[in-house]
Amino acid sequence: MNAHDLRALQAPLKERYQQDPQTAQATLSVRAEIDLPTLSCRIDHTGPSRERAGMHPMAGGDGQTACATEMLLEALAGCAGVTFAAVATAMDLPIEFAGMTVSGTMDFRGTLAISRTVPVGFQTIQIVFELQSSTADEKLAKAVELAERYCVVAQSLKTVSTTWKRRTQA
Repeated sequence: MNAHDLRALQAPLKERYQQDPQTAQATLSVRAEIDLPTLSCRIDHTGPSRERAGMHPMAGGDGQTACATEMLLEALAGCAGVTFAAVATAMDLPIEFAGMTVSGTMDFRGTLAISRTVPVGFQTIQIVFELQSSTADEKLAKAVELAERYCVVAQSLKTVSTTWKRRTQA
């Protein structure tokens, strides 16, 4: 693909998003089920293989590759789920079922440089735990709070910075 091909691919999307900004908004979601006995998390993968990342269809991708934003949500779900499992185990909480949905809302007008006033990427990311337990609500809320505090992916996202360096030939 070259610059001309990319512009031709994205032109109809940009026009549609300019004319109807609502069509540029999307909420991407990932579901996961937490396995407390093994301190692990099963991510429900939908769509293409996760071996290659590419553009989301709303940005001009063909849907044959995973979107990195969806992969980010999956990583967040996995980390938050495993962290919750560890916290609940450490707190000795009886949990019959633990699942979660991680959703991120974004407006592709920012990603496609249609509007400088629209942020690039997710405007919000929300983790919703679905818990079945005889444990008091206050203890479950504390476990969720601690899972967020100690989730490496969630905390790392707060510290992202970007730079570059020129590759030297070997």
